[in-house]
Amino acid sequence: MRSGLAVDIAGIKMKNPLMTASGTFASGREYSKLIDISRLGAIVVKGVTLKEKKGNPPPRICETPSGILNSIGLQNKGVNYFVEEDLPFLRKQKIPVIVNVAGSTIEEYLGVIERINGVHGISGIELNISCPNVKEGGMIFGSDPKMAAKIVKKAKSVAEAPLIVKLTPNVMDICEVASAVVEAGADALSLINSVLGMAIDVKTFRPRLATTLGGLSGPAIKPIALRMVWDVARTVDVPIIGMGGISCLEDAIEFFLAGATAVAVGTANFINPKITVEIIDGLETFLEERGMKSMDELIGKLKV
Repeated sequence: MRSGLAVDIAGIKMKNPLMTASGTFASGREYSKLIDISRLGAIVVKGVTLKEKKGNPPPRICETPSGILNSIGLQNKGVNYFVEEDLPFLRKQKIPVIVNVAGSTIEEYLGVIERINGVHGISGIELNISCPNVKEGGMIFGSDPKMAAKIVKKAKSVAEAPLIVKLTPNVMDICEVASAVVEAGADALSLINSVLGMAIDVKTFRPRLATTLGGLSGPAIKPIALRMVWDVARTVDVPIIGMGGISCLEDAIEFFLAGATAVAVGTANFINPKITVEIIDGLETFLEERGMKSMDELIGKLKV
């Protein structure tokens, strides 16, 4: 693999800019039977909470035109299980492992971070502030700049690994939130998370999801994600991980041109489990054909 694909996300050195999006790759065991996951630039694991979560009742996923609606509800076995059972497998891959940290209170977030501090094999933390704050009546942490800054400041004060903050698109002004969390100490940003949506079964007159609302992901949200990455890249001066509907090489390149230093592939993994390594190969060829020696010649080079 050419060194020209290498990127650096707040000190997390990646041999290429391709990552997995949290929630779509678990901890990589299943995908390792289909692809060589050690080829990835980094792996972002499924959301990890302090204690085990059973998730939402079914139905909790449904297809929509050009996308998927889900309300899984952060189902996972908790941080202790992740550290003791999943991480040993990931260490063997010799790639950066980024832990997506979630919770329903600030204390829960901090508890997860404190548990993984200093644990060998963890390169970074992705703070998922798209979670509902139960102490504030269910308000999403990332929907309010002040609330977002508060949790980021506290997380930064205890985190020993680089802190990447994952932003929700379900806000009036994502640049305002981005600026607030960067000022509070975020080392990097990842965006976007899924877009709030719903689907209705016209035969039963009932929502297709048990929770009524869910997060829309897939190709349908790419134009939204791309616009937000472009806006945020011109607003803050930290690395950005772009995601949202990336399904092919051309999609990834669009995000790089808009200002993303790295990209994460999510829903497309369900359709084509080999998509990440295919994009890596394609990106290498793309740079070679244009005589580009590094990703710096592509990142943020949109001509307007």
